Amino acid sequence: QVQLVESGGGLVQAGGSLRLSCTVSGSIVSINAMGWYRQAPGKQRELVARIVNGGSTNAADSVKGRFTISRDNAKNTVYLQMNSLKPEDTAVYYCNAFFTGRIYWGQGTQVTVSS
Repeated sequence: QVQLVESGGGLVQAGGSLRLSCTVSGSIVSINAMGWYRQAPGKQRELVARIVNGGSTNAADSVKGRFTISRDNAKNTVYLQMNSLKPEDTAVYYCNAFFTGRIYWGQGTQVTVSS
């Protein structure tokens, strides 16, 4: 059974920083890609950033220059460093992992940015 466990969310003032972590455990062969998505109240889930094997990354325009995704393959962990946070970054953040032809999701972690 595969599990994704996120941590690092919380409440922060605008301009502050948070670092999210997501660790994959279970029957893992090789993870092709990992990513972070977010969903704000009343909105659709949207891609924040993703990283694939080899280290290539892509990110939403709204977070470029502020958020950085990274990955520790030995630990099956993906990180999202979030700097210069804005109130509009408030959302539940979900990580996902793609391998063996399937996408797995974490349970989500709340990020709240106060103005």
